[in-house]
Order: sequence, then C-alpha cells, then structure tokens
Amino acid sequence: MAKHRINPDDCIACTTCVAHCPVTAATRKFRGPKMLGPALERFRISEEDYEPSLEYCSNCKNCDLSCPSGVPVSTLNMLAKAAYYKKNPQSMRDHMLSHGENMAKMVNSIPFGAALANVSMHNPVSRAAMKQIGISDKAPMPTYAATSFVSWFKSQKQTPSEEKVVFFPGCFINYNQPQVGKDLVAVLQHNGIEVIVPEEFVCCGSPLVTGGYLDEAESNARKNAAEIAKWAAKGYKILTACTSCGLMLNQEYQELFPAIEGLAQNALSLYDAFEFLAERAAEGKLKTDFAPVQEHFMYHVPCHLRVQGIGLPALTLLRQIPGLSIEEADAGCCGISGNYGFRDEKYEISMAVGAELFQRIKDSGVKTVVCDCGTCRLQIGHGSGAATAHPVSILRKAYQL
Repeated sequence: MAKHRINPDDCIACTTCVAHCPVTAATRKFRGPKMLGPALERFRISEEDYEPSLEYCSNCKNCDLSCPSGVPVSTLNMLAKAAYYKKNPQSMRDHMLSHGENMAKMVNSIPFGAALANVSMHNPVSRAAMKQIGISDKAPMPTYAATSFVSWFKSQKQTPSEEKVVFFPGCFINYNQPQVGKDLVAVLQHNGIEVIVPEEFVCCGSPLVTGGYLDEAESNARKNAAEIAKWAAKGYKILTACTSCGLMLNQEYQELFPAIEGLAQNALSLYDAFEFLAERAAEGKLKTDFAPVQEHFMYHVPCHLRVQGIGLPALTLLRQIPGLSIEEADAGCCGISGNYGFRDEKYEISMAVGAELFQRIKDSGVKTVVCDCGTCRLQIGHGSGAATAHPVSILRKAYQL
C-alpha cells in the first residue's frame, strides 16, 4: 500500500534508481532520479529550487520500482514540477497534451469530428504546424474512434446477472481504442458478469500530473474517488484495462493527494482487468472453453504494470489458451511514457529508450505484440513495425465471441 508521507530522507543514496532509469541511460540532459528527486527535495523543503532537467523525467516509475527503501522518487519529481508551474505558465503544446480528454470531447461534439481530426493530425502540413508548437512530426499520434466506448456502451443490452463489476475505461479506450472496452465487456458477459460504466468518471489525471497541472488532477481525483467509493460501498469491484489509469487510481492518488479521504480503502476494490480475471481463474470461476489460437505472440510488460506489483496476470492467462505461443519481451521500457514521446525535444530520447525493445521484436520475427497499455502499443507499432493488441482482444478471440 502506498505511503501517505513522503520523506526524502528515506533515500540512502544508493543510486539504484539511476541504474534503472531508462532516460538517464538515453540522454545526458537528465541529471537522474536520485539527484532531482530526494536529493533536491531536501533543499526544496527549506527554499524554492527548480532544476530544468526535471522536464526530462518521463514518470515511467522505474526509479520507484527499483528503490530498496520504497521512496516514490517519481512522485517527488511530479510534485516539484507542479510547484514550478504554479508560478510559471505552461506552453500551448503542454496544455494540449495534458488535456486529452477535453480535446476528445471537442472532437466528438463536431459532426464527423473524429474523421476530420484524424485527417488533420496525419497530413504533412498539419504535422509541420504541430511541430512549430513543439509536437514531434515523427511521433505516432493516436487516431480518434468514430464512436466513443461510452456512447457504444449505452446502446448495448447485456445479459443481466447478479454478479456485476464497474469498469473505468479511461480516455484512451473511450476515445481512441474503444474496441478494447468492447472486448472486455464481451469476455465478462461470457463469464456471466454484468458491466456497469458510470458516466461520472473523468480522466484519471495521469497526463495532467506529468504536464504539471496538479490542481486539475486533484479535482479529477476527487470526482473519481467519490464515484469509486460509492460503488465499492455496494460491494462492487472496479476494473481498469489501462495500466496507467490503474496505477493512478490505485497508487498515485494516495501519493499525490493524501488529503483526499478514503483512497486506501478505495484501492482495495480496484483491479486491473486481468488481475480480476486471473483471480477468478485461480478460484475455478473463469470459463476455459477456449478455441485453439495457432499464433505466436510477444508480450511487452508496461512499466506502469510492473510497478503495481501484481505480477503478469495477462501473460499467465493467455498461456492457458491452447495452441497459443507467447514469450515475454523482457527488453525494458518502450520509451513513450504516456505523451512524453510526442514532445519534439523528447522524441529521439523516447526512441532511444525503446531501441532495445524494438530490436528484440524485429529479431524475433513475431507479427503481433501484446501489451496492456495503449500508448505503449502505439510506440511499439511505430518503433518495430509489428501489429499490436491488448491481451483482452486475444482472450475474446479464444472465446470465439
């Protein structure tokens, strides 16, 4: 469970976090997590101090994962960034990238908005204009879906069940890749579970935090926490299918917003979708009427899954499908870190961070890489040329739904 009190003096200056930081390995522009996190935090406690290279922290959480003392180094970095931006304005670029939910809502409010936005974002003239405000013209920008997941869900008639779960889709699944949400609903329905998707949920706040908009992220956290508490009080489990959303709701809220009551209690009801499915499988409650899937996949573990400490439930479950062969990439961070790699000055760094993974995929000859994180899938497709899929889509295929 995440600690509410963050003490920089818990750091023993062992530099383990530096050794595991993919950005430090990729560029000299970043002075490293130890220096910018706990070391500078000791000074920031007594006086204002800001180190410009903090902008190169991708918030990938590898420092937190590796710290033997349990110091949430990345959270110290995000809090320092937020303190700086309370007195210094963000750029138009950072505002756009941090407010993806607002951008998507605006697109959805216009007739044929998704199609128009996709054409606009993916032609050379528009990409050149985006580069002028600091968005890379090489980065793999996501496309918008014609119909959001929530809009689709409202039109569906499920088979009623006494067993129900609540699903938090998050912005990427809702607006960019709703098929992932559709596949999860199909899998849960096949297992006799009814799905609830409250419209009160808002963006988890992860892109707001990395952009320095901490007050807005806290506002979102309060809305989501209240909604989660309402359903948790009724005994429902709340599922996520995006590892960054899951990490934010479950752990980062506690680290960043300790004044919000009930976060630790909420976390007891929050599950990654495959964590939930794997738990059911262990209890003998998951249907195993899988058709053979005669394919070979590679599985990339998102950094934001590893730091949650729940193992690799998707990989474990997919290996139960007959005929399916899947190997873990085990080649480090993909480099995208949410929207980090979309920034023009960060693009080459993000590609350098992901280079080992891309080469591993190319050398393996696999055609499809499976990954739980939406932006990781974007980056993997961009860097390796392989097709990508969320593990729940493979599971649905095995169920022949």
